[in-house]
Amino acid sequence: MRRLRRVCVFCGSSSGTDPRYREAASAMGRTLAERGIELVYGGGAVGLMGVIADAVMEAGGTVIGVLPKGLFSREVGHEAITELRHTDSMHERKALMYELADAFIALPGGLGTLDELFETLTWAQIGLHAKPVGLLDVDGYFDQLLAFLQHTVDTGFVKQANIDLLVADADPAGLLARLAANEPPRPEKWIDPVKI
Repeated sequence: MRRLRRVCVFCGSSSGTDPRYREAASAMGRTLAERGIELVYGGGAVGLMGVIADAVMEAGGTVIGVLPKGLFSREVGHEAITELRHTDSMHERKALMYELADAFIALPGGLGTLDELFETLTWAQIGLHAKPVGLLDVDGYFDQLLAFLQHTVDTGFVKQANIDLLVADADPAGLLARLAANEPPRPEKWIDPVKI
């Protein structure tokens, strides 16, 4: 059982159309704080990013936001969190978030959320980290994504072991428990050798 000191959460800078997304982000934030787990996230004060950060802070937890300098005006950096770090680029932002975290969770979000999720999965696949990656699957938000990922296995583009790096749960406490118990396997090879 691994100890989760900090969890990096990827989520939307929008709140989406369903109020359940906001409720889930708030529940995730409260659950992190109640368990003494620090939140690492993209540093925004808007959308689900702001909701989860506010929930952690209101519950007495610690929040570390990481925001590229050029995005401050667009994403509205959160000034009421424990610490807001600035980076010079998106690449530096992601690298710092990944370095600070013991595990990763994606909540509902858009292209940026998916970008961060798939980069962490790719890095796990090629052995750059062995940190667990999870989805808080709010009302089936990720069902079609999970089905597509299984399609990539069925069609021979991804190994099942690499898809198994990703765990999903609809309950924040359940997801954290699964991440703490998860020991991501080290896939032997992510590319089949060329047959001559």
